[in-house]
Amino acid sequence: MAASSLHTSISPRSFLPLSKPSPKPHRSQVFLRNKQRSCVSCALINDETDVIPVKSHDDGSVVVMSNETERDVNEPVVVGQLSFEGFPSSSPAADMGDDKSRESEEMDKMIDRSINATIVLAAGSYAITKLLTIDHDYWHGWTLFEILRYAPQHNWLAYEEALKRNPVLAKMVISGVVYSVGDWIAQCYEGKPLFEIDRARTLRSGLVGFTLHGSLSHFYYQFCEELFPFQEWWVVPAKVAFDQTVWSAIWNSIYFTVLGFLRLESPLSIFKELKATFLPMLTAGWKLWPFAHLITYGLVPVEQRLLWVDCVELIWVTILSTYSNEKSEARISESVIENPSSSTTPIDPSKE
Repeated sequence: MAASSLHTSISPRSFLPLSKPSPKPHRSQVFLRNKQRSCVSCALINDETDVIPVKSHDDGSVVVMSNETERDVNEPVVVGQLSFEGFPSSSPAADMGDDKSRESEEMDKMIDRSINATIVLAAGSYAITKLLTIDHDYWHGWTLFEILRYAPQHNWLAYEEALKRNPVLAKMVISGVVYSVGDWIAQCYEGKPLFEIDRARTLRSGLVGFTLHGSLSHFYYQFCEELFPFQEWWVVPAKVAFDQTVWSAIWNSIYFTVLGFLRLESPLSIFKELKATFLPMLTAGWKLWPFAHLITYGLVPVEQRLLWVDCVELIWVTILSTYSNEKSEARISESVIENPSSSTTPIDPSKE
C-alpha cells in the first residue's frame, strides 16, 4: 500500500526512461539514481499513510514537498538540511571545565580554611601555654590548683616587669594583638565563617595597631598628664572631652589613612573615605568612650591605661574595621558602576 502510493507520488520525469537501453549509464545518471533511491528511503521511514511528493529538477537536485496542512504546498524542504535548534549550547567539554573550576574553588577554600585554622589554633595554643606556664620553674611539688591560682597574679607581675624594661614595645605588642583580634571579630560579625577570614585584612589592622596605636598612645597619655597637671574634680571631664575631640579626630584619621595606603588606594580615594567617615565615626565614639574614659582618667594609673583602653578597643576596633570595610565596598561598587569597562574581573570587597 505504501509502496504503491509512494510510486504514484513520484513524477515520471524524475527517472531515466527504461525504454531506451543504454550500454553504459552516464556518471550523472548514476548520481541522480542514487539520490532518487535515498529520497525513496526517506519516504518509507515516514508515516505510511502520508504521501511525500518528490520533485526533481533538471540540474539534478531533489527536493521533498511537505504535505502539512499549515505549510504552503509550494514551499520546498531541502533534504539533508541539518538544524541545531532545540539542542543545548553547552558541550560536555564545557561542563567538564565548569566541574573542574568548581572543584578548584572548593579546594582553594579548603586550603584557605586550613591555613586560617592553623594560624588561629597555633596562636591560641601559644598564648594559653605562656599564660599557664608562667611559673614552670617553680612547679616542683605544686598541685594543679596552686598552678591555676598563682598564674594570673604572676602574669600580671611579668607584665609590669615588661613595662619597666621596655614600655613602648610592650604596649605595641598588646595593641597589635588587640587590633588583629578586633578585626577578626568584625569579619565574623559581618557573616564570614570562623575560619574563612581575610588574612590580609586582619594583618593590616594588626599592623596599624602594632606600629602606631601602641606607641602613639604611650606618648599621648603622658602628654595628657602634662597638659592637665591638676587634681581638681573637673580634670577628669576635661581629659575625657579632650580625648573625644582632639585625640579621637587625630587617631581616626590616622587609622583610615594608613589602612588606605596599605590597601594601595589612591590619595584621592583615601581622602574621600576620610571625609565620609570623619564625623560619623567621631560621633559614634561618643556613645562608648566617654563612659570608658571616666575609668581611664579617674581610676587607672598612667602606665596601665593602655591595657584598659585596649580591652575596650576590642569593641571599638570591631566598629572601626566594619565601617571601613563597608565604605571600601561601597566605593568599589560605585567605581565599577561608573567605569564598567575599566575592570573585567570582580573585586572582593572584603580584601580591602
